Amino acid sequence: MKFEARIANLESQVELGEFRLNSLLELTRAIAINQSIEQIVRLFEYVMREQLGFDHFLLFNKENQWSPLLKVGLKSKVKDISVERELYRFRDITVIESSYSAIIDEFDIIVPVFHKDKPLAYLLIAGIEGSGVKKSETLADMRFVQTLTNMVVMAIENKRMAREELKRERLKKELEVASEMQKLLFPSDLPSNKQMDISAKYIPRHEVGGDYYDFIPLGDDKYVICIADVSGKGISAAMLMANFQAIRTFYSTVYQIRPFSLEFLIEELNKKVMTSAKGEKFITFFIAVYDAETRELDYVNAGHNQPIITNGKEKKLLDIGCVGLGMFDEMPFIQVGKEVLKPNTTLILYTDGVVELEDEKNCHFELERLIKIYHNFYRLSMEDMNNIVFSKLDEWRGNRKLVDDTAIFSCRFF
Repeated sequence: MKFEARIANLESQVELGEFRLNSLLELTRAIAINQSIEQIVRLFEYVMREQLGFDHFLLFNKENQWSPLLKVGLKSKVKDISVERELYRFRDITVIESSYSAIIDEFDIIVPVFHKDKPLAYLLIAGIEGSGVKKSETLADMRFVQTLTNMVVMAIENKRMAREELKRERLKKELEVASEMQKLLFPSDLPSNKQMDISAKYIPRHEVGGDYYDFIPLGDDKYVICIADVSGKGISAAMLMANFQAIRTFYSTVYQIRPFSLEFLIEELNKKVMTSAKGEKFITFFIAVYDAETRELDYVNAGHNQPIITNGKEKKLLDIGCVGLGMFDEMPFIQVGKEVLKPNTTLILYTDGVVELEDEKNCHFELERLIKIYHNFYRLSMEDMNNIVFSKLDEWRGNRKLVDDTAIFSCRFF
């Protein structure tokens, strides 16, 4: 009898070993042939229910937040379970005899799954003794259950990581295309002649940026000069600015048919920004119309960093205008500034990425330092001047990275 019992026990162990091996092979095959997350979860449910005999269990998994990946045979409200509060203290397979938590008392065994000390999943099993199996007897099989759960969770995690990587690659390519498209919206040919010398330099922090400048000939010796900066950072800010850059088409086509005032343009652009941004972002904007025959410069500063006009010794800040675009449904006021530019006057436009650039001691570059550079190197061409400014900015920030888009737009009127 003892011999027969030993044989029966060995046969039982062999059958259990074959069952475990087959279960592992089934899951491994499903993962290897790249089945979907849903298919892998269904296979795990089948093994738990049909092969292991568990009819009541709950599997929590974390993606962005903890949520039930699988719920079988349970009537309790899953939303009442806080994984952080109720389950984080369980680091090993645990038999629940009694707990201070009524929610945890509903279960018999908790199987945690960790990876490098990071919790990935929690399998909660209930109704074990109701099926005629003792918890102590079941605990011996829980290491195998933990292995199965770990395989499933890691497969799901790998799939999610691959999906995120695919999204990142797709986004990277989209940003590369957007960057090339955005470059096309900037003026490609700025004049340098006996009448004026115009040059710009722009370094976006990311592939696409939220700064913008433009130079638009209107005919009859009139020119539009503008610069803008959208509040906030990131793709949404860049997309808003790309949409805003349609000002070039608006000005160069509509103005030819019916000239309009700067006040009218500002009101129309404010409506456009409000429609696009829905009050979540705004744009600071400076626009000027220069008449090369009369040397008159009419401008509106819509909350932008104050541009500078200088003769190399004295300077004046252009601060007349209105609030930024997209701050109010209707502009509370708009004022137009007027200047007459004497020969050899320089107009300097810039974004806050220049004057707010910080060094390693968290000190800003500031406006006075920018003006000093222009005064010290006033005889240089505008292109050389811009290169000097950016070299000084690089010296100033040292090893610190750019935290904002940075643009300089230099205009010398002879």
